[in-house]
Amino acid sequence: MSNALYWFTDDLRLQDNLTLNSTLYACKNILFIYVFDQALFMPTNYSHVHLGPKREQFINDSLIDIAEQLQQLGYELHVFQGNSRDVLNQVIEQTDIDIVGCHAGAGYYEQALLSDIKSDNGCVRFIHQHNNLLFGPQQLNDQDLSGSFSKFRKKVDKLATTEPTEDVFSDTLPLPLNLKVFNSKNYQLESQYSIGHHQFIGGERAAQNHLEEYFSKPAASTYKLTRNALDGKYSSTKFSPYLCVGNLSPRQIINHLMQYEKENGTNESTQWIRFELMWRDFFHHKAMLKGPMLFKFSGAQGVRPLTSYYPQRFKSWCCGTTQYPLVNAFMKELNETGFMSNRGRQIVASCLVNELQVDWRYGAAYFQQQLIDYDVASNWGNWQYIAGVGDDPRGGRHFNIEKQTQMYDPDGSFQKKWLCGSEPSLVDVDMVDWPVMRTDNGR
Repeated sequence: MSNALYWFTDDLRLQDNLTLNSTLYACKNILFIYVFDQALFMPTNYSHVHLGPKREQFINDSLIDIAEQLQQLGYELHVFQGNSRDVLNQVIEQTDIDIVGCHAGAGYYEQALLSDIKSDNGCVRFIHQHNNLLFGPQQLNDQDLSGSFSKFRKKVDKLATTEPTEDVFSDTLPLPLNLKVFNSKNYQLESQYSIGHHQFIGGERAAQNHLEEYFSKPAASTYKLTRNALDGKYSSTKFSPYLCVGNLSPRQIINHLMQYEKENGTNESTQWIRFELMWRDFFHHKAMLKGPMLFKFSGAQGVRPLTSYYPQRFKSWCCGTTQYPLVNAFMKELNETGFMSNRGRQIVASCLVNELQVDWRYGAAYFQQQLIDYDVASNWGNWQYIAGVGDDPRGGRHFNIEKQTQMYDPDGSFQKKWLCGSEPSLVDVDMVDWPVMRTDNGR
């Protein structure tokens, strides 16, 4: 009798989950767990936590959704808080696990954790693959990833995307496996959301509802025209929160996009949605290739930006009290909602690096803490782009804030929304304990 453990990470869905499907087919009995690693709540990331309260709640929503779906199938989802390696090893040992299934993430530290757990359990079979990509690593080689996005795009334009996998939850499912009692701390899921403006509810079913709703409207046909808007429910797709925790797969989005194009026609805007998903894949593949270099001050280029760490400037940027009203409006939106438009992210990142001349890694770490749709590959890859240490052949991006204001908020409506009558944002920025600089080894 083969006993399997499925370890959910950034693949919080049951449908189109390649590794989950393979694990279900391979075993007789199965149990499901998720671990909130205690390290995520420690301010070790340039004095920021790795997991902020808004994204924690979004993950919490997603876990409640999965737990309810699993319960309908006769299973229980066990959620713990602790050291992931210790928790996994205890479950494997005390429940006689033969097979472990899990998503293989793009982040260096996530890959290292999986490698450590595999080395601790040499007799256990591990089933893991990349669940959240359009193009798998087996479809590409290092040469395909050696240059810019343009080179990558020319390659993947010729590749076929995999169809979403069929539903494997049938009458022949494995039996539920009981989890023996051990010393790991349970994490209490809370369904109430009470932090700021609640724009997104996590969960696979919420993600599917949003996917259906978005493609039931004509927004996809005007996406290229509206995607740089600073506000608006349908100006952009808003798929990113669901992609970052795996409520949706990019294959599901492409599948809906293709159906939309059959019914409504293909144009530049629908192609641009596909283009943005390719960008996401590019950053994920690059992250896997770069490893720890994704977090290095000088990146893989080895050229150190002419920036440093200025505590007061950085605090002003975080709190939205700089001399730039548009930047302040974006930062207040981020602190209140955990979200910001793509255009806004580029503008505030450029401001931090170019106008304020602050080390880009502090901005990337702050985004990691604050964003509800934080994605390790896209976040750190985009910040490297802005800082000129990434894969941009132009060597960094500098946005003229005055020009950007005139282009995207000419009547000042976005600034009024977030700045009128507002107090300085209350964010956790401790200026006393911060060093002037951190080493290049910091994440």
